[in-house]
Amino acid sequence: MRTLFPPIKPYLCHKLPVAKPHVLYFEETGNPHGAPVIVLHSGPGAGGDPHLRRFFDPELYRIIIFDQRGCGRSTPHAEIRKNTTQDLLDDIESIKNYLNIDRFVLFGAGWGSLLALLYAEQYPHQITALLLHQVFLGRQEDIDWFYQHGANQIYPDYWEEFISMVPMEKRDAIPEYYRQCLQGQNELARMAAAKNWGLWQAHCSSMQPHHQVIDQFSDPHFALVLATVESHYIQHRYFIRENQVLEDAYKIRHIPSYLIHGRYDMVCPLAGAWLLNQILPASNLIIVRDAGHSDREAGIIDALIQAGYDILRRSLDAC
Repeated sequence: MRTLFPPIKPYLCHKLPVAKPHVLYFEETGNPHGAPVIVLHSGPGAGGDPHLRRFFDPELYRIIIFDQRGCGRSTPHAEIRKNTTQDLLDDIESIKNYLNIDRFVLFGAGWGSLLALLYAEQYPHQITALLLHQVFLGRQEDIDWFYQHGANQIYPDYWEEFISMVPMEKRDAIPEYYRQCLQGQNELARMAAAKNWGLWQAHCSSMQPHHQVIDQFSDPHFALVLATVESHYIQHRYFIRENQVLEDAYKIRHIPSYLIHGRYDMVCPLAGAWLLNQILPASNLIIVRDAGHSDREAGIIDALIQAGYDILRRSLDAC
């Protein structure tokens, strides 16, 4: 079973001003002359974790990771003004043009998979392959699964902690209640909401408790940014129309797509990846047994790294 590549530092770091007040941080790692891959992190609001560099062979790939608006090392933190899905798609295009890249592999995890699919549907001829983990389609049923009915049946104990601060009369719209707390003036309420939000996600992410994930998601700064940005996007249903990805999937029928999904993913259920695989003839769905949502689980790591090699091999065969 393949394991993560050794830790590696970027060879170039960039700051790119986009629409005021946003300044994007992005970095390049690996081989400057390798196959370019742009990495889209989860969330929205999680930021580009350094371990994302380690899914790709650094001798073969030029690994480009950016922190999306309002999170990570992009500034200002937790900023939700001028922060929409189309803004982020435009940012990918800006980074591509800044780096003078023609075509590239697009990697996305969770929310990042949705962003990758939307970008590919908007610019289908710029993508050599899609590598998607934790496939998320951004439909109302996907939101409801995690924040209304679904995951709460699997983790009733953690769910009880998550909704403990929500008044009974507000429990039909839990994300909206959290959003109001997070954008309010009561600092104690904001921090409590952020911690609850982060821990609910962390507890549901892996089949076995992963203390590194729990520590990260309960960090006050990380949790506040994640919860603020993510609840903002949920309020607007990710700024897309219902079933947009599936309705526009015909535009990316030709793109080689690798869908890596844990069978027991309780954040983004397998059904979404399964449905996408049915309508994309060039896609390959790899269901990882004994894995949940987290990309730190051994089977997920192995499948992602193998897919990275398969993409390059397929590109060579096509030449």
